[in-house]
Amino acid sequence: MGENGHGRILMTGAAGGVGTFLRAGLPELGWKVRGFDLVTPPDPAGLEWSVGDIGDPAALDAAMQDVDVVIHLAGIPSEDRFDRILKTNIDGTYQVFDAAVRNGVPRVLAASSNHAVGYYERADYRESEIGVDVRPRPDTYYGVSKVFMEAIGSFYADRHGLQVACVRIGSCFQEPVSRRMLDTWLSPADGVRLFHALATAPDLGYEIVYGISANTRAWWDLESARRLGYQPQDDSEVFAEKIEAAAQDVHDPEAPEYKYLGGKFTTYVPSKD
Repeated sequence: MGENGHGRILMTGAAGGVGTFLRAGLPELGWKVRGFDLVTPPDPAGLEWSVGDIGDPAALDAAMQDVDVVIHLAGIPSEDRFDRILKTNIDGTYQVFDAAVRNGVPRVLAASSNHAVGYYERADYRESEIGVDVRPRPDTYYGVSKVFMEAIGSFYADRHGLQVACVRIGSCFQEPVSRRMLDTWLSPADGVRLFHALATAPDLGYEIVYGISANTRAWWDLESARRLGYQPQDDSEVFAEKIEAAAQDVHDPEAPEYKYLGGKFTTYVPSKD
């Protein structure tokens, strides 16, 4: 266990954008972090690091030794051909969950996405925030893979007693850069707070939570995340004036970017290359 009573986190996809924010912030809260990715980043900051593919069970077994929590971020981060999504996001996610059970890791925190419910129209939720109990409405093959992630997480929680939280992450960047991100922004600091809360929440069974900051314009319900100890401190509204002044488009409520929770993902067609 770490200095503050925390243990070791294995983070798949730790070299990516969200992983970079989390591996910088979680050690400051007392966690030992072991990164796992296809490459070693130029700045691993002294962290433990394993190079491997989530499709390789032996590499996952080696990386999961002495691990208390898995944060599963690895995967194709946007729309792609189904065969690629199937290999990396669907089979890869299965491999991570199965390795966690095989190696006695009790808790998996998995990066789902708002694109699991991307075909809901924002107009349907003008008077209320969308909860985690609506049926999935994925907007892409990528969104379908996140619905699979949530489903296999539920299955492993029920079948094996694995403690699982699936986080429907919005837009995790240093700051929002578009009108849409004023709704969906998850600040890096709040991302660390959220995953720390989920990693330490007592009596975790199976949960789906939305991963956003305390945005004034948010349309997702944070009740389940707050119940598990998440206390967001940032609000995208401090960037609103800057973003509105720089906007090049006319706000059209019928444009996919504004009409659907999944925005432009509802119009993406994957390349055949």
